[in-house]
Amino acid sequence: MQKTFDEIPLTRPQTPLLDRINRPADLRALPREALPQVVDELRAYLLYAVGQAGGHFGAGLGVVELTVALHYLFETPDDRLVWDVGHQTYPHKILTGRREAMTSIRQQGGLSGFPKRTESEYDTFGVGHSSTSISAALGMALGAKMGDRDRRAVAIIGDGAMTAGQAFEALNHAAHTDANLLVILNDNTMSISHNVGGLANYFARIWASKSYIALREGGKKVLAKMPAAWEFMRRTEESMKNMVSPDALFEAIGFNYIGPMDGHDIHELVDTLGNLRDLKGPQLLHVYTTKGKGFAPAEADPVGYHAINKIEPKKKLAPATPAKPAGPKYQDVFGRFLCDMASQDRKLVAITPAMCEGSGMLEFSQRFPARFHDVAICEQHALTLAGGLACEGQKPVVAIYSTFLQRAYDQLIHDVALQDLDVTFGIDRAGLVGEDGATHGGVFDLGYLRCVPNMIIAAPSDENECRQLLYTAYQHPGPAAVRYPRGTGTGAEIEDTFTLLPPGKARPLREGRGVAILAFGALVSAALEAGDALDATVIDMRWVKPLDEALISALAGRHTLLVTVEDHQRMTGAGSAVNEYLAAQGLTVPVLNLGLPDSFIHHGKRDALLAEYGLDADGIRQSIDTRLRQMASRHAPAIGS
Repeated sequence: MQKTFDEIPLTRPQTPLLDRINRPADLRALPREALPQVVDELRAYLLYAVGQAGGHFGAGLGVVELTVALHYLFETPDDRLVWDVGHQTYPHKILTGRREAMTSIRQQGGLSGFPKRTESEYDTFGVGHSSTSISAALGMALGAKMGDRDRRAVAIIGDGAMTAGQAFEALNHAAHTDANLLVILNDNTMSISHNVGGLANYFARIWASKSYIALREGGKKVLAKMPAAWEFMRRTEESMKNMVSPDALFEAIGFNYIGPMDGHDIHELVDTLGNLRDLKGPQLLHVYTTKGKGFAPAEADPVGYHAINKIEPKKKLAPATPAKPAGPKYQDVFGRFLCDMASQDRKLVAITPAMCEGSGMLEFSQRFPARFHDVAICEQHALTLAGGLACEGQKPVVAIYSTFLQRAYDQLIHDVALQDLDVTFGIDRAGLVGEDGATHGGVFDLGYLRCVPNMIIAAPSDENECRQLLYTAYQHPGPAAVRYPRGTGTGAEIEDTFTLLPPGKARPLREGRGVAILAFGALVSAALEAGDALDATVIDMRWVKPLDEALISALAGRHTLLVTVEDHQRMTGAGSAVNEYLAAQGLTVPVLNLGLPDSFIHHGKRDALLAEYGLDADGIRQSIDTRLRQMASRHAPAIGS
């Protein structure tokens, strides 16, 4: 009987079997009868570890049995396990030599929250975006075949990730190649179907058994010369499968479909996977799991427990002065804008690729359901859908994370910007995203957006600026993007009324001498603090495209140093845009570009990362001081002159 927890343990649980497993080979050395205990200990330790560090939660709890069965039966790391998205890989990390490091997950210098090839040989493919696992595993299977290596490739993909086009492109190609590929569809009831039970488990075992496969293939040969008889047998088999299977889609593509079966029955999993391991060609196993399995609150609220913060022990504290309530997150500012704007304009249509809650759109989806489209994990479709709506005179607003917009770049150019269609983009999680790390970093969007003709791009410095720039972008009769960071802002008071902020017009914040700081987006407040210390001019640029060219020319004429500051890569970013303008005008004022380096930024607290890369107020001030000293030394008269 599996143990279900109602609270996350704050002290390390006793795990005598798990403590003996430092690599999957240790797991494979255990008798099969020990696996249920391993499952219970692994789930208990996962609860403890995530409680200590915070991180993705429900998905990992749902695949404990599947993870144990896979590592028990397959010769990892030689056999390749490719996990989709990565939220579900915490049990995998625990079983592959990283158990004691789990309390450092997603922290600076600690384990990544996602599979990472440089972290472990068991992480066969780095992931963070969804729906890539089947393509990668197929590549590994084909590569093994070309090298005459007898190894298996297994892709573990969730039903939500199966909504993306890339997954079906890979399935179609896999069937064409006849590769030895096993795809495991982990269905946690998000999208596929609900047909599961004893009969389904029974037939899953039968269809995956070597005896049944041999009988089926032998029957093909015997009845090859009797087409009518073979067609009757084929339809009979198909009808039996359809009784307990969602549909014949995967069989039609060319996969041998097995399932659905209970993904929390460790013995059934071992039996079925043991049979599938030795089968040739493309196989698909459909398992049902419960997100948050074993932790009652997470089972009841899988969305709320997708990820959790670190659990702190409860302490009795003396009465204190009530803290000032935290301001709204930028995603909530966007959500409020959507609802307010939709109340004024019946043409507004909101689109999201499976990020309703994360993008602050829940209230809009409830108040305006006919004008809300969650298109699942289909970023490409989201943008072309918006283009089609715009062609019919509607006003689509696409809410999308910066990192996910990368996946629809062709549609951005070809289906929206090229046709100068009226689509507004609310680009969330722009800049550094903290603990999610390099796979989710929004540090490339300015580079790939500002080179696209017809686009205008705004970078708000606080919550009210975000609201007003969203309004301005919405009023623009063409493609317009507003990029804003994760989390809360400066606490600026948000005005109820809408104000148009003309594109290409910056906002001077401070008049100083010598140095002018041109700050973009979320780093304006840090730049202003540095400007106060240096008596520098500080400008909230507001717009990355178009730039306030007249102001830049004026600043270049009366300052000895221009400094650009942005939460983006220096290469191709807003500072590069300023450099290009100055060069085009023949203006030779010295420029210091402050931003992120040409490298993928690791995970850690956002504030700590900004300090590490010199983008907090102190770092900005120090960088300017250093450049001023360099300039002074170059112009100092030689001794004895």
